[in-house]
Amino acid sequence: MTQEKIDRINTLARKSRSVGLTEEELAEQKLLREEYLASYRRSLRGILDTTVIERPDGSREPLKKKSETDCTSR
Repeated sequence: MTQEKIDRINTLARKSRSVGLTEEELAEQKLLREEYLASYRRSLRGILDTTVIERPDGSREPLKKKSETDCTSR
């Protein structure tokens, strides 16, 4: 996501708090937020994919992806 788009998200957020947004601006804000979240999730996934656990014995093990049932059982 470009800095221009992040700046636009912030501009729309400020305007929303002060005077409100038009229907077109609300739709634009929603799309920009979705794009930002998708970008953030991709970035986080990249970090987690390269993260390893180092055990006391010196062995290294990559993080394992949790299954859906592991996440919802809490």
